[in-house]
Amino acid sequence: MRPAKRCPSFHRQNYLSMGYDTKNIRNVVLLGHPGSGKTALAECMLFEAGAISRRGSSTEGNTVSDYTNIEKERGNSIFASLMHAKWKDSKINIIDTPGYDDFVGEVICSLKVADTGIMLLNARSGVEVGTELIWEYIERFSTPALFVVNHLDHAKADYEATLEQATERFGNKVIPVQYPLNAGDGFNTIVDALRMTCYVFSADGGKPEKKDIPAEEMDRAMELHNALVEAAAENDEGLMEKFFDAGSLTEEELTEGLRIAIANQEIFPVFCCAAESNMGSGRIMGFVNDICPSPAERPPAALSDGETLECSTSGDTTMFIYKTISEPRVGNVSYFKVYSGVLKGGDELQNTANSQTERFSQLFLANGKDRSSIGEIRAGDLGVTLKLKDSHTNQTLNTKGNSRQIEPMHFPESRIRVAIDPPGKAEMEKLVKALHVIEEEDPTLQLEQSPTLKQTLLHGQGQLHLDLIKYRIEKVNNISMSFSRPRIAYRETITGSADTSYRHKKQSGGSGQFAEVHLRIEPYQEGMPDPEGLTVRKREEEELPWGGTLSFFWCIVGGSIDSKYANAIKKGILQRMEEGPLTGSPCQDIRVSIYDGKMHSVDSNDTAFMIAARMAIRDAFKVASPQILEPIYDVQILCDAEVMGDIMGDLQTRRAMIAGMDSEGHYQRIKAKVPQAEMYQYSSTLRSLSQGRAKFTRKFAEFNPVPYDVQEKLMANYQEEEVEA
Repeated sequence: MRPAKRCPSFHRQNYLSMGYDTKNIRNVVLLGHPGSGKTALAECMLFEAGAISRRGSSTEGNTVSDYTNIEKERGNSIFASLMHAKWKDSKINIIDTPGYDDFVGEVICSLKVADTGIMLLNARSGVEVGTELIWEYIERFSTPALFVVNHLDHAKADYEATLEQATERFGNKVIPVQYPLNAGDGFNTIVDALRMTCYVFSADGGKPEKKDIPAEEMDRAMELHNALVEAAAENDEGLMEKFFDAGSLTEEELTEGLRIAIANQEIFPVFCCAAESNMGSGRIMGFVNDICPSPAERPPAALSDGETLECSTSGDTTMFIYKTISEPRVGNVSYFKVYSGVLKGGDELQNTANSQTERFSQLFLANGKDRSSIGEIRAGDLGVTLKLKDSHTNQTLNTKGNSRQIEPMHFPESRIRVAIDPPGKAEMEKLVKALHVIEEEDPTLQLEQSPTLKQTLLHGQGQLHLDLIKYRIEKVNNISMSFSRPRIAYRETITGSADTSYRHKKQSGGSGQFAEVHLRIEPYQEGMPDPEGLTVRKREEEELPWGGTLSFFWCIVGGSIDSKYANAIKKGILQRMEEGPLTGSPCQDIRVSIYDGKMHSVDSNDTAFMIAARMAIRDAFKVASPQILEPIYDVQILCDAEVMGDIMGDLQTRRAMIAGMDSEGHYQRIKAKVPQAEMYQYSSTLRSLSQGRAKFTRKFAEFNPVPYDVQEKLMANYQEEEVEA
């Protein structure tokens, strides 16, 4: 990176001692695939605005946003980081986000509170898979967006190919505002078709010299300028009439038309920059200030009850916590957006989720790890507070007496899970407590105590995500932590029917135990006829906690077993079904008919009949064509066509069933059904196969029978474990 020059306008940011009006606030989020240059652009934006005196770099570990130890060690963003700068009369809040899909929760949190997305494209690589995935969230939040083609000073930069890919993927709404005159080695010139100016930068970057557009470029520049004018006029009938009458628009009319077009996602402007050389960021800041929407110009925020909330300083205060982190010696640090009213230091607000009252003793503005105190934060602005006791990410707080709830963020299902090996009882308690703290911060992380699998499981978005959790636990909490392969939540059922009986008899002095149960088991199907040859006296259908159904029929004729023992028999059956005879997995979708048996006037009791039923169902299960079911996931993989063959080959080794393939832009989307047992460490495998150019999502689909050889192996392993136990 070229050495940064000192900005003559630098001064400490005491200019933000009071809150900014909503119309003068801009909330932007930097988005993009890893390596697209988000953090470098953030440094340039802060530097050009005078918020910092020198630009840092990720390689040197001295950037404003990537300030945590792990980010410095890795040299890339892992957490979303809030910064701010003054530009003209506006306060621009800048959120730098990680590019790795493992940390998609940070992107979702940031897009929730941003009013404009700045999507960076690497001029060397074009539209990458990370771009595709993030764009899905831009569409979900209906966020106005602009593109920035970065790394134009790289020897292999190809602006035209990048623009073509963006237009192909995101449509004709992608309209260049700028294009480079000499991309590659020696890059220093940008043609701006909106202002019809040529920007020429010195070798050190910074503020460019404005020059006339070269004559040979005038036709292209005018063509782009006219496209911008037409896009601006299309959204306003009055502007359209002026455009037809005069053939052009004034600068004020053009600005207003573009503001409407961007706010309505009718246009996605394209800008140019070389962030590491500090070329182009000032123009982007100016465009954000002049054209991009303020919070007041965005649609009202959606509330959970279907109503909406205008972003205005008038009315009661409503704020939403979009991110929480826990810092040593500080405690909870809450990042929030004020959606209505004015939040002042010392105010008390009530949490809609739990009715707890929180006092906001101090309010801060953030520039990475640095925080400056502020007296008030107005509607539309982002701020920070400390030590909220009962309020966490995704929660809304209001002036007392108000129950508004901002529509919460929705996060993707986990794509990876691991078992946590207990380091010892005392350490395990500390570990679980520490993980619960991180779980409150990170909604994409889930800690599960599985009684069925008898394991503590950690669910996350990818191996990198879980490795980060392990790093934090070991470095911050000083607790040993290791992962292992989790067990699979198999299910057991039957495909045939069987009749069996079992007699339980025990005599050990005094009264003994006696019970005999005759039963029939069959596969359960909704709407099936009554059992053949039996008289049904009572029927019960119970939805099982682990899924599936137990259909229980009482078919005793003549009083061979008193009906008072029916509940005990059913309880014994459920006990056996909770831990099936094949692999110890829960059983489901079975009909059991009790049709005969014997009892003793003295020795029969509930316990005896529970035992007899439990043993009878075990014996019947084994001869009723038992079947082990395994969880199957719908998996979607987005990848480059070049690595598609390797990925398909790997899926075949995982017993996957390919459900389809589609083109999405210049990427391929593979749809497959994959057994959960074959998904262990798939995140790492996919990253290795694709050199990081593929991403995947998964969602539980169904339970399917395992192949015969797999079933035999599972049963043999279970028997070995039983013998060892």
